[in-house]
Amino acid sequence: MRGMGRALRPSGPFLATDAATTVGCGCGHAREGLKSMAGGIARALLGPFAIRKAHAQEAAPRRDILDVHAHLTPPQYIQDMAGTNLIQPPTINWTPQKHIEDMDAAGVATAILSVTTPGVWFGDVEKARRISRYTNDYAASLVSTHKGRFGAFTALPLPDTEGALREIEYGLDQQKSDGVALFTNYGDKWLGDTAFDPVFAELNRRKAVVYVHPIAPTCCVNILPGVADALIEFGTDTTRAIANYVLRGAARRFPDVTMIWSHAGGTMPFLIERFDTIARFPKLLTHIPDGFRAEARRFFYDTAQSANPVSMSALRQVVPPSQIVFGTDYPFRTAGEHVTALEQGKVFSQDEMRGIWRGNAARILPQFAR
Repeated sequence: MRGMGRALRPSGPFLATDAATTVGCGCGHAREGLKSMAGGIARALLGPFAIRKAHAQEAAPRRDILDVHAHLTPPQYIQDMAGTNLIQPPTINWTPQKHIEDMDAAGVATAILSVTTPGVWFGDVEKARRISRYTNDYAASLVSTHKGRFGAFTALPLPDTEGALREIEYGLDQQKSDGVALFTNYGDKWLGDTAFDPVFAELNRRKAVVYVHPIAPTCCVNILPGVADALIEFGTDTTRAIANYVLRGAARRFPDVTMIWSHAGGTMPFLIERFDTIARFPKLLTHIPDGFRAEARRFFYDTAQSANPVSMSALRQVVPPSQIVFGTDYPFRTAGEHVTALEQGKVFSQDEMRGIWRGNAARILPQFAR
């Protein structure tokens, strides 16, 4: 909801008290008297509203929000995607100015930017490296130009391992980015596959933060005519990636990588009973000796497109609120929508909400601590 966090300004004929100051009586006392009378009329007519407004302003929590799930669109990316029908109007129409306006309306201080679907990989190694580099350069320029308003997750040209390792060094060492952005799958492989071990070994060595965004896998694109992949497949593929990452032992192999999963973990919270059950199978005990849930509780999950009380209630049954971080999916959704949903949902206490606004993410991204 645009305008969240701005003071209400009631208007109407009885509130134009400033008009009293324009009365040309030539007498300061008379002018003050008219002001007082006009103010008295306004208080009498709108006194209850004014009291409620004052109380609401006093009770409203101070927001200093850090958004970990927000997207950018480099101009060159739009040129590269021209004629492909791969990117949607919200992506094409994104600008840093519009983004900051949306942030300001909801009390978001900083948004950490990442490239969204369709990502950077289109089957061509050199093209993926080129897109990753100019995306990361553009993100770094926004971080520099808009001090304190933006952070950045480095885009990697996976499944190109060599290019990904090179971009990790460039992004984290030279650009001082806040972590890396990955997708749930690359072709026929999901995160957790041993094919990605060299990249995760390097991220583990660096104790890096990894933000994960879903993308529809090649197996499951356009399954339902007229139903966008994002509607079902994005949540489902997030669940696939979490399951693969845990059940194939990657969470154990790379304990120092901090994972942030989008959209409240997809459907994972609703399938937790199945994951708890399968984790008892003897062949999985070497990967998850403490069970599936113990690994899942180490991850972080954002609120993007999931800020409703149904999703949040389910998620907090699997992980503590301290593992939930704020995300918006801007420009596909607004920050205000997520703030409103979280506040009206009343799933979390005020202390827990302060953690979701910023504190939880700042634990793993201390550069954003206040």
